[in-house]
Amino acid sequence: MTTVTTRTVEYPADGLTMIGHLALAAGVDRRPAVLVGPEGPGLNDFQRRRADALAELGYVALAFDINGGRWFTDPEEMLAHTTPLLADPDRMRGIGHAALDVLRAEPRTDPDRIAAVGYGTGGAIVLELGRDGVNLRAIGTVNALTTGRPGEAARIRCPVWAGVGSEDPIMPPAQRDAFTAEMQAAGVDWRLVVYSGALHAFHHPPVDQTVLPGVGYHPQHAQRAWRDVVGLLAECLPVTE
Repeated sequence: MTTVTTRTVEYPADGLTMIGHLALAAGVDRRPAVLVGPEGPGLNDFQRRRADALAELGYVALAFDINGGRWFTDPEEMLAHTTPLLADPDRMRGIGHAALDVLRAEPRTDPDRIAAVGYGTGGAIVLELGRDGVNLRAIGTVNALTTGRPGEAARIRCPVWAGVGSEDPIMPPAQRDAFTAEMQAAGVDWRLVVYSGALHAFHHPPVDQTVLPGVGYHPQHAQRAWRDVVGLLAECLPVTE
């Protein structure tokens, strides 16, 4: 493990002031970098720790914001915010590009070696960056089997890894099939891992608030999914090349 420094970064996107979390490994050299997208409720300490963990592995990591610094505790309020966003690829791309600009502007970032990992809504956003033709080394998503506008997946220029719980009612088998059919038709190098018995947001520890039906933590699969994400980065974006 290496020493990590962190700082808060504010930047405009989607008509909001976003508050991201940047984590850096010790040193002055340029490093490969990873965008980390949060779930629909927003960016909290758990997502920030994901960025910190990637920095400990040697990456520059930016956990980006999607709600202007807010964490939604009311599921209905969260859905009222995220449902229109998920239906608007251009808005998602705007949020993703704004975060990507912040990451690229960091002097420690190697702009030619960037990957993106997203969870839930954040996963949908990083997929849209891929569909927009952004030069990424890898895209990893958990609970984000979103499909895009016809034909645009052909613009994805990197491997795509996706993880989902077998019992996730928000990403049911029909959604899995639609996602993989889109990736396959576009000639994308894709992988899908289905974690047995897991619900939606199985990777996120329990929170002290009301959650949507079908949401639940699965600690064993949460650890497996994280190892799978780290493995994707080790394959496609090694710290040393």
